[in-house]
Amino acid sequence: MMKIRRYLRGSGRVLAFVFVASVIWLLFDMAALRLSINDANSQLLKERLLKERDLVRQQSRVTQLVRRGFKHPVQRQEQLINTDQRNQRQGQLINTDQRNQRQGSLINADQGTGDHVLRNHSDGAALSKSKGITSQQHAPAKKKAVNLYVNITKATQVPQDHTIKASLKKELIKTMPIKLNSLNNTESKAKEEIKDGKKVSQLQAVDARPVKTITQGINKGEKIKTEVKPAKTNPPSILIVQKESLKSKIKAGDDSLDNFTAVRKSGVHKVLSMDATVSPRNANAVGQFGQPGILASSEDAEVRRRWDEGHFNVYLSDQIPVDRAVPDTRPETCAQSLVHDNLPSTSVIFCFVDEVWSTLLRSVHSVLNRSPPHLLKEIILVDDFSTKDYLKEQLDRYMAQFPKVRIVRLKERQGLIRARLAGAAVAKGEVLTFLDSHVECNVGWLEPLLERVYMDRKKVPCPVIEVISDKDMSYMLVDNFQRGVFKWPLVFGWSALPDEYIKKNNMTISDPIRCPVMAGGLFSIDKKYFFELGAYDPGLDVWGGENMEISFKIWMCGGEIEIIPCSRVGHIFRGQNPYKFPKDRQKTVERNLARVAEVWLDEYKDLFYGHGYHHLLDKKVINIGNLTEQMELRKRLKCKSFKWYLDNVYPDMEAPLVKAEGLVFSRGLRKCLALQKGSLSFEVCDLSKQSQHFNYTWMRHIRQQELCVAPQNKGFTLLPCDNSKPELRWLYKSSKTTLAEHLVAEFISHHMCLEAEPQGESLRLRPCEPGNTFQKWEFTQYHAQ
Repeated sequence: MMKIRRYLRGSGRVLAFVFVASVIWLLFDMAALRLSINDANSQLLKERLLKERDLVRQQSRVTQLVRRGFKHPVQRQEQLINTDQRNQRQGQLINTDQRNQRQGSLINADQGTGDHVLRNHSDGAALSKSKGITSQQHAPAKKKAVNLYVNITKATQVPQDHTIKASLKKELIKTMPIKLNSLNNTESKAKEEIKDGKKVSQLQAVDARPVKTITQGINKGEKIKTEVKPAKTNPPSILIVQKESLKSKIKAGDDSLDNFTAVRKSGVHKVLSMDATVSPRNANAVGQFGQPGILASSEDAEVRRRWDEGHFNVYLSDQIPVDRAVPDTRPETCAQSLVHDNLPSTSVIFCFVDEVWSTLLRSVHSVLNRSPPHLLKEIILVDDFSTKDYLKEQLDRYMAQFPKVRIVRLKERQGLIRARLAGAAVAKGEVLTFLDSHVECNVGWLEPLLERVYMDRKKVPCPVIEVISDKDMSYMLVDNFQRGVFKWPLVFGWSALPDEYIKKNNMTISDPIRCPVMAGGLFSIDKKYFFELGAYDPGLDVWGGENMEISFKIWMCGGEIEIIPCSRVGHIFRGQNPYKFPKDRQKTVERNLARVAEVWLDEYKDLFYGHGYHHLLDKKVINIGNLTEQMELRKRLKCKSFKWYLDNVYPDMEAPLVKAEGLVFSRGLRKCLALQKGSLSFEVCDLSKQSQHFNYTWMRHIRQQELCVAPQNKGFTLLPCDNSKPELRWLYKSSKTTLAEHLVAEFISHHMCLEAEPQGESLRLRPCEPGNTFQKWEFTQYHAQ
């Protein structure tokens, strides 16, 4: 202590004070420097967060705009590097957040920003689509809908709309191989592996069955020989399915692919909107995303040269990828629809003859790529004796890579109807799904169809049939609330649901639509129910009328036909059939329709014949075949009447049994025609007298009960009515000519008309005179012109 006091005396005390003050000053200086560094770091981090927040908000606004229009199942590659760099910076900020409490307080202080960032980070898989296809999504602007009833081939130009969706993951999810199931009954089982810290789901496949030959009877006394060629037993090919694409399209609330590969739990799940691809899609390919294909003017000659191969733009079709993406045109609520886990499996049946190579492949790929594998039992290609070389060995080689695809070849031309029967005969799925061979199935197309069959095995669901332009191959949306109907004489068409019906039933845009008549080319039906109904009438030839026959049969025999808005399939509507009919096309269709009319229309068949098919009543002109089995089938199924069908299924259809009825008034005599004691006379008009009531029928008869007025020489006679006898027919109101009010004897030459004698008050035949009032007749009530 004495030594210390000695040092602190005098100048030593001053030195000590200076030393202590220096140390304290140094400590303060270091503390200030550290605070300034922290402030600078905090400011820098804050600026970065603000920039990221603005970017996320901007992207969110653009995303909301896109959701109002079409959605695409895949995304494009542009700005991949920029997006990845942003993701890295975002990852760095989140990591910094974990280390820096002050930054954490900054995020919490900025209400909504932190939640938005973290929410996007966790949902990164839902914002990207596929390998090599980044956060930038192509969605076309809203398209003008196409009214199929007005014009089914009109092309529309669809502009592209570029939408940026930020992916907050640092690395792109790698591609995942998926092996498709084979044709046997083995169910797909999911197997998960851990690779590089990530889950990878894989479907296992087994070899296809060996080739075998079958013989299936179609007509009584006829057999169709078919050869079934499944895929060869070489190792199955692998479809490369982008994991990001599946996660984004399978909107089932689960980041894993378990919902896609196999249904693990009982209950329900959201529709699996999957989309697979053989390789990373080329976003710039011709026709990609359902956009119209544009060709140079120098290629017009080639387009015209190849048009007749399919009666659409075959040259352009061959340049479009066989697995191109199409816009998701479903109503918004469809992606959230729930379906049962244990839906039945289906066999998809394509029937074709000389189909264009590229459209056939695109049809098959769309089913393989957009159908849940555990529901797709098989794809059956029924070749109706094609003549094109590429549809033989070349097709076999191509389809051999897909274990679920097999080919049934008919040994002689049978036509669409019997080809479908041949495909249904060998199908293994619980549900039959018939598709045309020039279609493209949209995302989520299959499960909504199978759900309706699952709910009621007698429901026959049809997808909304959208338009693929025959000219530029663009994929176009159609009007909502459209249903299939028919006009006389059994001509199929499209018609909008009446507004009052929509309001009365509180229908939403995604509700099933009762459909009086299906288009015929695209529908699903329970396999057992299909054969319980007698399948198609095997007496129908080639094509035509089969959609009417099966539609009437379904409705009248206890079933229902529905159009499912959540199931969408694009279809190329062609101006005419590109293939040849074994017999005359018109006669074939007329014969088929006559069979349908005789079996199912009851007394309303007169409306069919009366709309231009009178000649079909002459058995010498056409033989429609034996109808005994079909009549017995209808009795066995205890089917309802056609009047019930009109009253309950298609009540807005106009179907009067007669064209005109009531009193027959003579303009010249001012009296009415009457039937008294087997002869005709004139009386003072009296509505209360049944003897004065006549019908003018669709068979062109002037009829009272069972008797018809028949022209004969220069007079007339009364004969029992017979629809097949042309000599009983009178033309009336058949045109807007000066003879519209005249009753013209149809099968007597020189235009002879029914005339009332001015003095004798009797009837006679006289040459037609437009101004002769004694030849003009008027009925009390008219139902049709």
